[in-house]
Amino acid sequence: MMRKRSERGEGNFGCLVGLVLLLIAGLVAYKMIPVKVKAADMRDTVVDEAKSAGLHDDRAIHAAIMDKAHELELPITDDDVVIERRNSMIRVDVKYTVPVQFPGYVYKWNFEHKAENPIF
Repeated sequence: MMRKRSERGEGNFGCLVGLVLLLIAGLVAYKMIPVKVKAADMRDTVVDEAKSAGLHDDRAIHAAIMDKAHELELPITDDDVVIERRNSMIRVDVKYTVPVQFPGYVYKWNFEHKAENPIF
């Protein structure tokens, strides 16, 4: 004798598991995407400041990076920004860690932005 699955509610467990996985993926995306967008914006700022090294001194570059970090609310300190000038090249390194809070867990996301350009 064959039973129909829908008669007793069988098969709903798979739907429930799928819904839970979808909610978890949504939570991860909700927490991680804004951090990734801010990090990309910071990377663009580091590259732009390295390109303008001929017009700005190291203090101005450092200040611009720190202003952008403050604007984006990224946890970047003065020690996280390293600016080196050698011969006719400039190198700007920015390393920082962003804590991403999840229920019961804190993920520490490390970022490193490097830009090296000739000085004109």
